[in-house]
Amino acid sequence: MNLTLKVWRQAGPKAQGRIETYDAKEIPEEASFLEMLDIVNERLVLKGEEPIHFDHDCREGICGTCSLTINGIPHGKERGITTCQVHMRKFRDGDTIWIEPFRANPFPVIRDLIVDREAFDRIIAAGGYVDVRTGSAIDANAVPIPKDKADASFDAAACIGCGACVASCKNASAMLFVAAKVSHLGHLPQGQPERDRRVLGMVRQMDAEGFGNCTNQYECEAACPKEISVEHIARLNRDYTAAVLREQLVAP
Repeated sequence: MNLTLKVWRQAGPKAQGRIETYDAKEIPEEASFLEMLDIVNERLVLKGEEPIHFDHDCREGICGTCSLTINGIPHGKERGITTCQVHMRKFRDGDTIWIEPFRANPFPVIRDLIVDREAFDRIIAAGGYVDVRTGSAIDANAVPIPKDKADASFDAAACIGCGACVASCKNASAMLFVAAKVSHLGHLPQGQPERDRRVLGMVRQMDAEGFGNCTNQYECEAACPKEISVEHIARLNRDYTAAVLREQLVAP
């Protein structure tokens, strides 16, 4: 396959970015999207040019670090997969592909296609955990959990924190990410003691990071590689409203 790449290049967070054009010739159809970038980079290095900087780790759709916008869509047009799971057979010979980083003020560009998503880490640190004793494993049936609750928790826990929901939203909202993390623990008995503190802390940290508001247009669900449901956002809103009311009732 012979392709034309339009790639965002930016030397650093404060540098002026630009789109550069590259020829990607004789790319195997069975190559993944990241392998295609590897091939292009090898050729750039051989010519003494600066390779395209992009983030990756597992290349198995697990870690979420391969966060690229492909032709304007986070992770590309295929549903339920990450960038590293996109294969070149999904494109046609002669195609022009636009490759850019995730766009959101809370995700500053570090270099080229790599963005800083530490804002998500700070949101998790604000409440996305449980204070329980760790150590030896307890019996799996020691704390009975209804199957529907366990299934809902597992569905929410599938979130890999890639940021596609933010990049796809016109408001750069992180509501789907926060909702998944809150819902994951909120469905379980282990998450109940800190339920109010968790939702208040995470939502307020999300706002402090500069993420926008949700306007329920569902781009986040469509772009999510793990297909997290927007139903979790509704649960988040209910939990947050209830927590605010209880906070106001106990306030001196």
